[in-house]
Amino acid sequence: MKWVTALSGTVLALGLLAAPASAASDLPKSHGFYEEISYLMEWGAVSGYPDGTFQPDKIVTRAEAAIMIGKLFELDGTQRASGFSDVTKGMKSSGYIAAARDEGFINGYSDGTFKPYAPITRGDMAIILANVFPSLEMGMNSFKDVNPNMRAYYPVSIVADANIAAGYSDGTFKPYAKTTRGQFSAFLARGVEPKFKNDTHLANGFMRDKTKTYVYKYEDGTVSYHSYERYIVPYVDLGFAWLDSTEEYGFYNETESRSGYEIGSPLNFTMLDLVYPYKVGTVIDAGEDYGDKLSVTGVNVTVETAYKTFTNAVEVTVEGYSEIPNSGHKFYLVPGMGQVKLVHDDGEVGVELINVK
Repeated sequence: MKWVTALSGTVLALGLLAAPASAASDLPKSHGFYEEISYLMEWGAVSGYPDGTFQPDKIVTRAEAAIMIGKLFELDGTQRASGFSDVTKGMKSSGYIAAARDEGFINGYSDGTFKPYAPITRGDMAIILANVFPSLEMGMNSFKDVNPNMRAYYPVSIVADANIAAGYSDGTFKPYAKTTRGQFSAFLARGVEPKFKNDTHLANGFMRDKTKTYVYKYEDGTVSYHSYERYIVPYVDLGFAWLDSTEEYGFYNETESRSGYEIGSPLNFTMLDLVYPYKVGTVIDAGEDYGDKLSVTGVNVTVETAYKTFTNAVEVTVEGYSEIPNSGHKFYLVPGMGQVKLVHDDGEVGVELINVK
């Protein structure tokens, strides 16, 4: 993939953003998840209560979560036997619980129960959403209160990498905290609509706007359009990823956590571009498969591109192999733009941002 390294029809397709209208009497526009809830209500994926309220700050139960997922995917909600001893056919949620179970979205407990009225914790939510939304997890996210011994460890990383759920400013995920109806709605909306994924990006982070197309020019004159698309191969939906228009299967991931920023080719490799915190002199460990030494050689650097001049770039220098002439280079990262330019040791521009639209 040229950009990654210089060394070498389901319901989800309906994720069209509509202008939200007032969705419920207790949902002011000032609410943090107003747009996400309104979007799902207009779509019919979530609904309020008979009194016209949505109660966005009410804790969501496991049964309610199954109903919301069922409506989102247009599953058969006809009341029926669910396969769980504590979910009877007469329960409103029985059909959606049965359908979600059949789809592999939800599971019960070892004693044969589902515990429909139990609240959903953030950890349980991550487990469910990792089943619901396909994603090519890159495994970089690390939260100080989520460890490998926890059942939710990998699911938390998956939903965080997919920009479905984010952690807190103190570096925690709070896996045992209960999830509200508003929060769960936001997670569902982010799973189907890239615009809402932007809300999980780190402040002053380097991830690009997932609703825009970034145009780059390579050293051979090739112009490439990079857009955030659904990654679908025959019979398999792999979720969202960035697409390089110059390659037949040019999908790649862009991931950022409080540990750093990296770009990777799905199911193949990742390239760590920057580690956090950083300063001039910070060395970046690109892994054993990459013999180059990467280090930060400038911050708040001015860099000119065909698109515009940036004054807040981070310069990363890659030392090339001594036996390979001109194998070293510098690349420049800009907040909200990712890599905007790559320059070889001889001064030739290898990649350059030329437009954003």
